[in-house]
Amino acid sequence: MYINSMGCYVPSTRIDNDHFLNINGLTADWILQRTGISTRSKCAAGENQHTMAVEAVEAALADAPYDIKEVDLIVGAGYAVYDSVATSAHIVQQHWGISDAKALYVTSACSSFINAIETVEAFFMAGKATKALVICSEHNTYYSNESDPKSGHLWGDGAVAWLLSKERVSDNDWEVLSIVTHGLGNVSKGPAGVRLRPREDGITMPDGRDVFINACRYLVSGLKEAVEQAGVSMEDIKYIAPHQANMRIVAQVAHQLSLPMDRFINNIEELGNTGSASCAIVVAQNKEQIKKEELVALTVFGGGYSCGAAVIKR
Repeated sequence: MYINSMGCYVPSTRIDNDHFLNINGLTADWILQRTGISTRSKCAAGENQHTMAVEAVEAALADAPYDIKEVDLIVGAGYAVYDSVATSAHIVQQHWGISDAKALYVTSACSSFINAIETVEAFFMAGKATKALVICSEHNTYYSNESDPKSGHLWGDGAVAWLLSKERVSDNDWEVLSIVTHGLGNVSKGPAGVRLRPREDGITMPDGRDVFINACRYLVSGLKEAVEQAGVSMEDIKYIAPHQANMRIVAQVAHQLSLPMDRFINNIEELGNTGSASCAIVVAQNKEQIKKEELVALTVFGGGYSCGAAVIKR
């Protein structure tokens, strides 16, 4: 399986830490020290999960080696939905008039993007698709409760799109060497760790400590599994793109792996936690610095719980 092109969209608005002092009582320094976040991205009026999805696809098409109408599978991904019936996959299909494609939506908290890529792999292996478009768009601020001192200050908005093919179509393709996912609903607090209940209290994190502990554990174990499945070593990985949840988590993962922080690519200080799109957004933002033949590993942990990881080769 190959990545033919990738693109992302991040709203231009930034909300700095000072914004929260009079809302949830947290100081700018407190937020920065405990999360690594200085600002977070936020949709402007008129922007939403669907508009960001379209923008991300537009960005990916700039380097696409074929017409988008050749796509025969569209997979939307995420959890912060704008419309749970008319999904981002269907909106994109309509926007570009893609007539001969399956369209579906995958959600598994912050693991959604990796699960969507694995879904594409399954369709390819079954012979039911040859070219796919994965769009992951998260409008977290649509649901976040800024007055919640546990997690109201964490969330940012953004979207990413990857075009994938079963066979290589261009010398510029990236190769997907491995991909693994796990449902972890039976682990510790599981579904009670993070939740999104739109008609009650939005996105909440009732037990941040439990989330932190399990994120540190499964970001590492998932990554190790994907690296082993790819037939390479951790030393072969040039960059690691972790889920952008908390810089303290990233630092702990680096410590467990005995790796320097400069091996990890991050955008959380500027964008906040952009959910399941975050790991792929940071790869798209840094794609020009990644050289031919270099390996990048993505690793994620999601509420629910869930985890996933992938190794890709430039």
